[in-house]
Amino acid sequence: MTLLFILGMGMVLLAIVLVASALSSTTQSGGVTRSLAVLEAMTNAPKELTEELDRSFAERVLEPLQQRTLGFGRRLSGADSADRIRRKLDLAGNPPGWTVDRVTSSKVLGAVAGLVFGIVFGLMFDGSGTRLIMAAGGLALGFFGPNLYLYQKVHERAEQLLRELPDAIDLLTISVESGLGFDAAVQQVARNTEGPLSEEFSRMLREMQIGQGRAEALRGMGERTNVPDMRSFVGAMVQADSFGIPVAQVLRVQSSEMRVKRRQRAEEKAQQVPVKITIPLIFCILPTLFIAVMGPAVISIMDSFSG
Repeated sequence: MTLLFILGMGMVLLAIVLVASALSSTTQSGGVTRSLAVLEAMTNAPKELTEELDRSFAERVLEPLQQRTLGFGRRLSGADSADRIRRKLDLAGNPPGWTVDRVTSSKVLGAVAGLVFGIVFGLMFDGSGTRLIMAAGGLALGFFGPNLYLYQKVHERAEQLLRELPDAIDLLTISVESGLGFDAAVQQVARNTEGPLSEEFSRMLREMQIGQGRAEALRGMGERTNVPDMRSFVGAMVQADSFGIPVAQVLRVQSSEMRVKRRQRAEEKAQQVPVKITIPLIFCILPTLFIAVMGPAVISIMDSFSG
C-alpha cells in the first residue's frame, strides 16, 4: 500500500509539471505573437502616425510650447516690439533659426525658467526679502536674456565688420584698377573672403540680380549694419554712382581713409591700456607685492617684540 501511495503521488506531481510547462509555453508563444503583431502594426501603420513618432523632442514639445507662449509674449512686449526685434536680428546678421516669433516666445519661456530658478536658488538663503530679490532677478534675467544675446551678437558682428572692411576695400580697389567692373569686383571679394562682410556683399549682389538698383542695394547694406565706417563707404559709393564719379578714384580715397582710421583705432586702444590696467594694479598686484616685500620684515619685527 505504501508503494502504491508513493507511485500515485509521483504521477500527480508529474502531471502538475507537465501542465505547468504547457501553460508557460503557451504564454510565451502568446507574448511573442503579440510582440510580432505590435511590430507588424507599427510597420504597416499610416504614414501620419509614424511621422508623429519619428519627430524629435523639439518638434513635438518645444515648438508647440513656443506657439502657445507667443501671444502672451506679444502682449507683454508691446505693439512695436516686432519691428525692434527685426531690426536687432538684421544687425546681428539674422542668426540661423532665430525669428521674431522665436525671440518673443523665448522671452516668456526664459522668464518662467528664470523665475523657477530664482525661487529654487532663493530657498538656500534665509529671509523673505532675499528670496523675493532672487525670484525677481531670475524673472528679469530670463525675460531679457534673448535681448542680451542679440546685443552680444550685434556687437561681435560690428567688431568683425570693422576689422574686415579695410582689407575688403583694398581688394576692391585692386580689382577695379586691374580692369574689373564694380559688380565683378564685389563678387570677387565675396568669393575670396569669409565673414559677415562677405555675406553682405553676396546679399547685395543677389538683390541687384533680382532687379534692384545698385544705389538701393548699397543703402540696404548700410542699413543692416551699425558701423559708421561701413555707412561712410556706402554713402561714398552711392554718391559716386549718382554723379558719375570714377569708382576707382573713390575706392582709392576710401581705402586710404580706412587705413588711417584703423591706425588711429589701434593708437587709441594702446592709449587706453594704462588706464584699464590701473584697477587690477591697485587691487591685485600691489597688495601681493607689499605682502612679498614687507612680509618678512613684519615677521622679524613681531619676533623681536615677542622676544
